Amino acid sequence: MKLYDTKLAPNPRRVRIFMAEKGISCDTEQVDIVKGENLEESYLAVNPRGLLPALVLDDGTVLDESVAICRYLEETHPEPPLMGTGALGKAQVEARQRHMEFDGLLGAAEAFRNGFPLFSSRGLAGTAGPVDAIPALVERGTATVLRFYRGLDEDLANSTFVAGDDFTIADITALCTVDFAVGAARVPIPDDCGNLKRWHAEVSARPSAAA
Repeated sequence: MKLYDTKLAPNPRRVRIFMAEKGISCDTEQVDIVKGENLEESYLAVNPRGLLPALVLDDGTVLDESVAICRYLEETHPEPPLMGTGALGKAQVEARQRHMEFDGLLGAAEAFRNGFPLFSSRGLAGTAGPVDAIPALVERGTATVLRFYRGLDEDLANSTFVAGDDFTIADITALCTVDFAVGAARVPIPDDCGNLKRWHAEVSARPSAAA
């Protein structure tokens, strides 16, 4: 397998952390999205959508969505389970994973992409451009992230992890969302979100978080 990766974005990091939790390694190639290498012909030949990550399997099959890649890895390397067990457990983890994407990651991406000068003509990811960024959306994205922080803090008052008692892909997505929001979108965790800060410290201490 070969993973097309970029250290600058949260979605590839989700896959790297997932693989680290599973003990999976493979060849990787870095693609610089700031320089637009994801829009060059060499990468578009791999993924015409121009998005990262992309996993190329040994038979040449390309998987180009983070959760789809993780699903493949979950099925081929089932231990430890990171996407739930049993019909109900899998559904609950999937729901929480999607909450982290829709409630948090989309807002963080909106705040970052519309405020980052080098993406001024790349307001949408991948091959959708040129699309002008909309600076006013930074404020909306920031407000979305702050609501996300508050909601997750409330949830974590009664739960060790995002989807219950076990570390799952929902925690991976949440961690990548929070770190991207804090570091790239510049939306810090509010001081009164103690439950969120507790969880963040614990999952950040896992070896996989450094992947």
